[in-house]
Amino acid sequence: MQGLKGKVAVCTGSGRASGLGAGILRRLAAEGCKVVVSDLGEPDQFLAADDIGASAEMLQVAEDLRAEGAEVFVIPCDVRRDEDARQLIAAAVAEFGGVDILINNAGVGYMLKPFTEVSLEEWQLVIDVNLTGAFNCSKYAAQHMIKAGKGGRIINIASQAAKSGFPDLAAYVSSKHGMVGFTRGIASELGQHGITVNAVCPNHVTTGLGAKQNEYYANRQGLTLEQFLAAMSDKIPLGRPGLVTDTAAAVAFLASDDAQYITGEAMNVSGGEETH
Repeated sequence: MQGLKGKVAVCTGSGRASGLGAGILRRLAAEGCKVVVSDLGEPDQFLAADDIGASAEMLQVAEDLRAEGAEVFVIPCDVRRDEDARQLIAAAVAEFGGVDILINNAGVGYMLKPFTEVSLEEWQLVIDVNLTGAFNCSKYAAQHMIKAGKGGRIINIASQAAKSGFPDLAAYVSSKHGMVGFTRGIASELGQHGITVNAVCPNHVTTGLGAKQNEYYANRQGLTLEQFLAAMSDKIPLGRPGLVTDTAAAVAFLASDDAQYITGEAMNVSGGEETH
């Protein structure tokens, strides 16, 4: 990819070794970017330790990246909090001299139940992390990019659920549809500053979160896990679910100079499963 060497990339929700965020930073680091690993760090009353990138795992992700030759900075961030988002961008600027690329990847997608059973607190948690978190971080990244005057990239990790509905995921589907609207809205504002804003919409990827969804939907349909995964693959023209590397490659392209004339898009990375 052209133009990525030496750029600074911040990715939220990147503190899990097998997650999308860590995979995205791995690809960007391989392209020569300096990278910022960020995740919640500590569990709270709504987000358990196995639902987040805990501090120890964040540090391990960073060490793995350094072992591959990357320049890495680590900072915890609760994207729901305005001040945390401000400090995330400020710390990246202080450490590396700027922020060129922001990837809004932090998300909650494990709230699997009929919407009639979802509490207001559960609904609000998903909206706060997935959508308000993207707003908070984008605002401060854009302020820095505008002031620096060098343009920039904001890339939102949406989902196939940003294009289609799925049962028992009402809050998640709503937040991801909202993220595409957010992408289009701020792209129309930031283009004048040379800042592109795009969304990536992967289909199912079996990360830690994806594994929970696999188990839930297999049980819901009365299938074994193997039967469910086979049926999923049968629906995809390219014959397999997505991989972390598929999403990471799309992000690297949108972050590069090769995508300098693309903004306001919601790019499907779904093996042909999603076509609109």
